[in-house]
Amino acid sequence: MEILKHDLTANSLLTAFAIVGLVMWLSNAISKHVLFGRVHGSAIAIVLGLAAAFAAGLWTGGEKGVVDIPILSGIGLMGGAMLRDFAIVATAFEVDVGQARKAGAVGALALGLGTVLPFIVGSLLAVAFGYTDAVSITTIGAGAVTYIVGPVTGAALGASSAVIALSIATGVFKAVLVMVGTPIVAKAIGLDNPRSAMVFGGLMGTVSGVSGGLAATDRRLVPYGALTATFHTGLGCLVAPSILYLAVRAIAGG
Repeated sequence: MEILKHDLTANSLLTAFAIVGLVMWLSNAISKHVLFGRVHGSAIAIVLGLAAAFAAGLWTGGEKGVVDIPILSGIGLMGGAMLRDFAIVATAFEVDVGQARKAGAVGALALGLGTVLPFIVGSLLAVAFGYTDAVSITTIGAGAVTYIVGPVTGAALGASSAVIALSIATGVFKAVLVMVGTPIVAKAIGLDNPRSAMVFGGLMGTVSGVSGGLAATDRRLVPYGALTATFHTGLGCLVAPSILYLAVRAIAGG
């Protein structure tokens, strides 16, 4: 056992891929045989991952979830920005440029609305929970855009670690809702072609949520939704710590 433990820890990234593969296999099995396809395996995997992070935090007393367990330390690299961004960029290679152009002005409008409307909702929630300073309101509002925009905005504005954590939690909650809800509403909103997928990705914004939701709906639509959702994240990182912060500051004060 000691030899196995040493080998798994020494090859932590390979161990991480194996563990995530097992989690995905289990999640897809639950989706297929227990929930009969009503909830996509990716959504189940996210919930299992969050539960594992919570349990690991209680067990180790650490702050990084399962990464604080030496044998699972490779998950920190696997789930980090480098491989995440590589995966996002890789999806763009499946996009048909001709189909992408059809989104046109509607796609651009969806991108703008998908950035501003979640920000407003997140900001109102922050105020409802007692936050009154512009930095905290903006950071939590940015988290409602995506869980990447939240911490980027918080770091730029000097928000506290607690507020940044709340912004991430807000974004993760949104991602799970989008992932679970997309297959349910897809037929009703006409989410069955590349153009509608790009508009949907621009409105929802969360790359993981949109990708998982579209994968459960029609995997051929994933690259199109992910494309605009990726732009959404970049746009949020630009406007949240600047234009949107100044707007909140003008309304709420310093």
